[in-house]
Amino acid sequence: MDIALVEFMEGLLKQTTSTFHRYMYDRISWESRMFGLVGPRGVGKSTMILQYIKEHREKRRMLYVTADHLYFSSHTLAETVDEFVKEGGEQIFIDEIHKYENWSRELKQIYDSHTDLIVGFTGSSVLDIYKGFSDLSRRAPIFMMQGLSFREYLWLRHAIEVPVYTLSEILENKARLDAARHPLPLFNDYLLKGYYPFSDDCNYEIRLRQVINQTMEVDIPQYAHMTAATGRKLKKLLAVIAQSVPFKPVMDSLSTVIGVSRNILPDYFLYMEQAGMIGQLRNDTGGIRGIGKVEKVYLDNTSLAYLLGGEATDIGNIRETFFYNQMRVTTEVISSRISDFEIAGKTFEVGGKKKGKKQLTDAAEGYVVRDDIEYGSGKIIPLWAFGLTY
Repeated sequence: MDIALVEFMEGLLKQTTSTFHRYMYDRISWESRMFGLVGPRGVGKSTMILQYIKEHREKRRMLYVTADHLYFSSHTLAETVDEFVKEGGEQIFIDEIHKYENWSRELKQIYDSHTDLIVGFTGSSVLDIYKGFSDLSRRAPIFMMQGLSFREYLWLRHAIEVPVYTLSEILENKARLDAARHPLPLFNDYLLKGYYPFSDDCNYEIRLRQVINQTMEVDIPQYAHMTAATGRKLKKLLAVIAQSVPFKPVMDSLSTVIGVSRNILPDYFLYMEQAGMIGQLRNDTGGIRGIGKVEKVYLDNTSLAYLLGGEATDIGNIRETFFYNQMRVTTEVISSRISDFEIAGKTFEVGGKKKGKKQLTDAAEGYVVRDDIEYGSGKIIPLWAFGLTY
């Protein structure tokens, strides 16, 4: 194996700690012949892969490579894998696979040629992974990873260990933060900048802006074959959303502001959603798996909302963004005809500590989700509790 690739992996492993694992660590089928891990930029996919290698490399010979390594300017993935297998290699991880041209075709070749090799790959550009997925759908399960839950943030930043609670347990007011005397200061810090694992970096804001710029100026334009000018319009659209969320898109007025055809805007919204920049809350008119009518558009998470919204950030929007962002990971969330959200026939009204039950009068099973309260009672549930589901 080329020494440059081995040294690159060893250098990264030395910097990798295993004191904290993301929620997906125990959900991935690490023993599958081939699998993919995708998700927005910056949520910790590479770190999780390196943790697994560090903790299991004694069991089998492993290799970690990143597809944008200079080595691949003169070598192919297929050639590299062939050499690795000939030297006794048993498991390889390919990071940032979307940066390698024709990646899906070569992965198919690798899968068919090396039946005893375990292959894992990651992609920050969710769009390109979806684009190439058709070639691999019968071969490789694809796992989707989101940013930190409030529960994960508590452990990573404050060493506060909290169990995972089901939605049923939360609605029965069983969720507890016994190790935290007062949860609200911790929760407010999470809302501000707790979604990304690099939030403790002294250059946090710079790094998050880089995530946004890379996604909006490189990932989406490359996927959709946009010109640089169209890419800038896409970024302008994100700015408009940041100033307005949550809102129901009015395509005619938006097309005028952005300077593009109203018929193209739904595609732009879908690109941004799949790339982890926004969330689209749909109704149940066409089913709840992404094909219903869009009722509201949010920024993807509260960290993005605070960064892009600045001083104009609306706390009501933050509350709704948090609820939707956290609950979509483990449940299917749709818009409510009478209130804010609906999950499995249950209606949720999200607001501050004085939020009442008026809008839930006609709900078969309704709950008031209140911010700024430490504990709930009956049908009143603290907002922070919904961050403990993964």
